[in-house]
Amino acid sequence: MKLILGLILTCCTLGAFAQENSEKPKKFDWSKTDFSKRASDHFMLQVGYAGWGSKDGLNVKGLSKTFNAYFLLDFRFKTNPKLSVAIGPGVGSDNIYFNKTAIDVANRNGTTFKNDTITRYKKSKLATSYLEAPLELRYSSNPVNMNSGWKFALGVKIGTILDGKVKSKIDLDASGKGGYFVKTKDKRNFNGTRIAGTARVGYGNISLFGTYTLTEFFKVGFGPAVKPFSIGLAISGL
Repeated sequence: MKLILGLILTCCTLGAFAQENSEKPKKFDWSKTDFSKRASDHFMLQVGYAGWGSKDGLNVKGLSKTFNAYFLLDFRFKTNPKLSVAIGPGVGSDNIYFNKTAIDVANRNGTTFKNDTITRYKKSKLATSYLEAPLELRYSSNPVNMNSGWKFALGVKIGTILDGKVKSKIDLDASGKGGYFVKTKDKRNFNGTRIAGTARVGYGNISLFGTYTLTEFFKVGFGPAVKPFSIGLAISGL
């Protein structure tokens, strides 16, 4: 009898313990948290590698670069400050390098890329810059101070082209001359609007970022089908 009573008491105790531990933890009350000195990644600099999703046989070479700078306003969720939405203006630029290629961005029928084995190029690049407005959905493990803790962000950025040009340094041309620069500015053949998906993951002030352009780089019929992408490091703070 004592054994049965002991088993009953043990079962009751275990049942009460299981019920107590099965209760949902209380939701943290963020209303008492001071966010007045909150660091919110208002400034962000990005530097990294820029590539073309489809090269179509083009002689892209070397370490093509991207550089972006943004000022973002951060709006936290009142019910869960670990989540926020950020938006703001900035400038993005890409420099794509080519090998033994004559690039004509001023051609009214469309930008052309021709293999050039006669001219000796020191370097040759196609550079574009955009006025952009990134929009990010952010998560921070430390919402009081985003300069510390893990952070993740997904978003999109929309931009309008500011400048498009080709800049080359010629070591030796067909006439025997060399040691000079050639620059041609013309943005007529570029798609005036750029829309790209974005992602970031990092800790503290340093993040890895990636972008993929959803729109065509050139206007349809005025250049090869190209959708640029980029990967690199982002530094953010304040």
